Amino acid sequence: MRICGIDPGTRATGYGILEIRSNPASLAYVAHGTIRPGCDDMALRLKEIFDALTDIFQRFNPSEVAVETTFHAVNAQSALKLGQARGVILLAASLSGIPVFEYTPTEVKKATCGYGHAEKNQIHAMVSTILHLPKGAVRSMDASDALAIGVCHSSSRRMRRVAL
Repeated sequence: MRICGIDPGTRATGYGILEIRSNPASLAYVAHGTIRPGCDDMALRLKEIFDALTDIFQRFNPSEVAVETTFHAVNAQSALKLGQARGVILLAASLSGIPVFEYTPTEVKKATCGYGHAEKNQIHAMVSTILHLPKGAVRSMDASDALAIGVCHSSSRRMRRVAL
C-alpha cells in the first residue's frame, strides 16, 4: 500500500511517497519532491500544483493521501493562500478517487520526533533516520515535511488497527 504525504504551499508544495510493506512489516521510502510553480499569478500557480499532483498520483498510484491541516497563521493573507493550496490538493485527490487524511502540525511532529514542538531541522533529521535515507538525500524542507506527514499517517493507520 502506498501513501502520498503532502505539505501544502502555493510557492512550494512538498510531496513524499511511502510504501507500507506487510512481510516483514515495514515502511519504505519510494520518492519525494517539491512542486515549485513558475509563475506569479495565483490561479496559474494553483493549476500547476493541481496538474503536478495529478501526474504524481497517476505515476505512483497511492492508496491514500495525507495532508497537513491549516495552522493558525498570524497573517490572514498567508492563511488564505495556504487554504487555496489545500483546496487544490483535496480536489486533485478526490478526482483521482484517493481518500484524504488530515493531520495537525503537532501530530506530525509527535509522530516523527516524539515531541509536538520539534523544529524543522529535527523533523528533517528524524525523517531520514526513520526511512533509512543517507544524510542529505532530502534537501527540500517541504519534501521532508511531506515525508513526515506520510510517516505520521502510517503510524496513525497502525494505531487504528491495534485499537480495533
